[in-house]
Amino acid sequence: MPICSASVPLMNKWFTITILLFTVIACVAFTDGCKKNSAAYYKPTVLKQEIPEGFPEPNYKFENNPLTQEGFELGRKLFYDGKLSKDGNFPCASCHQQFAAFSTYDHNFSHGFNNGLTTRNAPGLWNLAWQKEFHLDGGINHLEVQPLAPLTAPNEMAETLENIIHKLKQDTSYKRMFRRAFGTEEINSQRMLKALAQFTGSLISADSKYDRYKKGLAEFTPYEERGYQLFKAKCAGCHSEPLFTDLSYRNIGLPEYPGVHDKGRMKVTGNTADSLKFKVPSLRNVAVTPPYMHDGRISSLRGCLEHYNSKIVQSPTLDPLLTNGILLDRYQMIDLVAFLRTLTDTLFLKNPRFADPEQKPVFSPDKH
Repeated sequence: MPICSASVPLMNKWFTITILLFTVIACVAFTDGCKKNSAAYYKPTVLKQEIPEGFPEPNYKFENNPLTQEGFELGRKLFYDGKLSKDGNFPCASCHQQFAAFSTYDHNFSHGFNNGLTTRNAPGLWNLAWQKEFHLDGGINHLEVQPLAPLTAPNEMAETLENIIHKLKQDTSYKRMFRRAFGTEEINSQRMLKALAQFTGSLISADSKYDRYKKGLAEFTPYEERGYQLFKAKCAGCHSEPLFTDLSYRNIGLPEYPGVHDKGRMKVTGNTADSLKFKVPSLRNVAVTPPYMHDGRISSLRGCLEHYNSKIVQSPTLDPLLTNGILLDRYQMIDLVAFLRTLTDTLFLKNPRFADPEQKPVFSPDKH
């Protein structure tokens, strides 16, 4: 039976509507599939925060910054990348070298942009998750914002957050890494700082000879044992175990460094009672982090002990524990240095997990 000519446009209309309907359904299905694939792609490897045996609960617990392998790897790449500095020559790692327990080896002050120099000795980076305040004057109170100071300081990395983010966005490898770490390719300063915190907050040092001794897995030599007893009697008041710092701020009898005029904690609080007070450093890895003191003025452990023994400068804010110094004879100094060397965590210094993933290992001096 021939089709009525009047019905042809009607059939074409329904055919067109049917095609459009199937097209819409297909597009919705494709979009939904893309979302599912994207969700399936974002499957970060969750890491458990390491808390060494005998350590207290950390201050920073990654509660608002979930620790993942992908976030850690992004933070490590950022830590070693010169793009974070103005001229590309000063990554975080330029002042924090792994073989020196992430301090600056053999330099009292570190080099920065345009031949600039820092005004304090770069502290080693380990067990940062247990700190409540950062920098030697405690001027920063959160691990995630700590990098802002060196990133923007004109004598250090001398860059702006805007320029850093712009440079990272031009690098396709970072787009991939940010997506793996955070679910999308969006690159912003908050994510960058969170990734850096995942790396630096994971720098755990707790496997020295001292730690093995405490677990019954190693024995001290007679020198080390005598040194340990001396340490507990004369040093533990400020350098309490197991962190080997009480995280307080103290004036230890050092006059101002010539030309620097650093008042320490007073710069933050404005309180004259805090003049010349600096954070008590951890003594872990102390044998591999010379020079010493907040300004790197002392080159050896023996020199540090001699300061406490006879070179303390009296002042109104001097810590009461040091009014009469810490008296040691030369044999006691030998024993105490022997103990301090047991705090070196060799595995931490050589752990490839913390190393620059894009460079081959370089020669590092024997600092033992």
